[in-house]
Amino acid sequence: MKNLLIAFLSLLIIPLVSFKQDFTEPVQLDWNIHFKGKPDNNSPFYALTAMTWKYSYGSTVYRNRVEIKLQNEISIDKSRSWVKLDKVKTEESRQNLLHHEQGHVNIQYVLLMEADRVLKNRNYSVKNYKAQISQLANEISNYFDTMQKNYDEETEHGSNHKMQARWDKIISDKMEESKAAAELK
Repeated sequence: MKNLLIAFLSLLIIPLVSFKQDFTEPVQLDWNIHFKGKPDNNSPFYALTAMTWKYSYGSTVYRNRVEIKLQNEISIDKSRSWVKLDKVKTEESRQNLLHHEQGHVNIQYVLLMEADRVLKNRNYSVKNYKAQISQLANEISNYFDTMQKNYDEETEHGSNHKMQARWDKIISDKMEESKAAAELK
């Protein structure tokens, strides 16, 4: 799986805090717990939440049908997540920034839920199921990569409060859709 850091700043390789498939809510960020990395002084941004998505599966073929047992998780890398709290002067600004970073985590949570739903609920060909799963995973990854980039661009990294509110609604709706779909399984 390609390193998603290239596509957007929210994803990195080393997982430290994982969401498990049975979680009903995303992890709630805390400056003191999740942001232990050294800030990038060359970055124009005030915070970075480093995350990754990993999946793996076992497969069995039964009567010309492939069944997979999916392991699916997202992680926050505390050692690579950072914040420049000295640059954020007011408590309100700090809370707004944390709220924006939480949006990235919530988007990743939606990725987790959707990946679980999509990858588990497909009929795969016995001959090329590995390629099919890989292609689906790449499509999911690309979709959420684009969503993360759009979130940052449209909210101006959280500084456009009107667009932040719009994205809050989008993310909340997507979380509810994903939960509803998971309950139907």
